[in-house]
Amino acid sequence: MTAELIYKGELRTEMKHHLSGNIVVTDAPPDNQGKGEAFSPTDIVAAATGSCALTVMGIAARTHQIDMDGTRVEVLKVMMNNPRKISEIHLDFYFPSKSYSDKEKSILENTARTCPVILSLHDDVKKVLRFHY
Repeated sequence: MTAELIYKGELRTEMKHHLSGNIVVTDAPPDNQGKGEAFSPTDIVAAATGSCALTVMGIAARTHQIDMDGTRVEVLKVMMNNPRKISEIHLDFYFPSKSYSDKEKSILENTARTCPVILSLHDDVKKVLRFHY
């Protein structure tokens, strides 16, 4: 088992991670009858995309001795209606002020574009990745 979820009422869920016991609460967004007091499920999908990309980039950086500590990603999720779903995920990566070679940039960018979450998203979801060095 990966996680156990409980519907808490008022469009809120509580997700408990099986291995760690960590808890994440979700709430429906204001534009979909919710309070927007926590990540929505689609926010988590978008944020997980950025987290996954950073994680596998970190693995590649460790393998190739690239220092990317302090790299951050800003995530933008775009929704569509009829049907209501994620239409776009934009990831803007901001790297620390360091000098990266073309080879290092290529390794990091190709790794980000092939992270498991990105590869799992439907082709209809537009993925926009921008890298700022």
